[in-house]
Amino acid sequence: MVNVIKQEIKMEESLRKRLEFICEFCKVKPTIINGNLRIIDKTNLTYLEPHRIIINDVTFLAFNYSNEIFIENLNNKIKLSELKNYL
Repeated sequence: MVNVIKQEIKMEESLRKRLEFICEFCKVKPTIINGNLRIIDKTNLTYLEPHRIIINDVTFLAFNYSNEIFIENLNNKIKLSELKNYL
């Protein structure tokens, strides 16, 4: 049986502050869900789940130390500074 170890990863404080500032500017309330690190036991396989930011029923994905935000999936990316255009 495959054993998957799940560890929560806290969102970087500067990323959280930038997101909250943009949302406050646009007068919307974000729901922030921290990402996870999933490690498959006894292998070298690891998966990093991105942080999820839900705003107006749209899910945005973000990684620590990145200036890009993904919309709904990892195929649609924008710069963090362009987020206000989507709110």
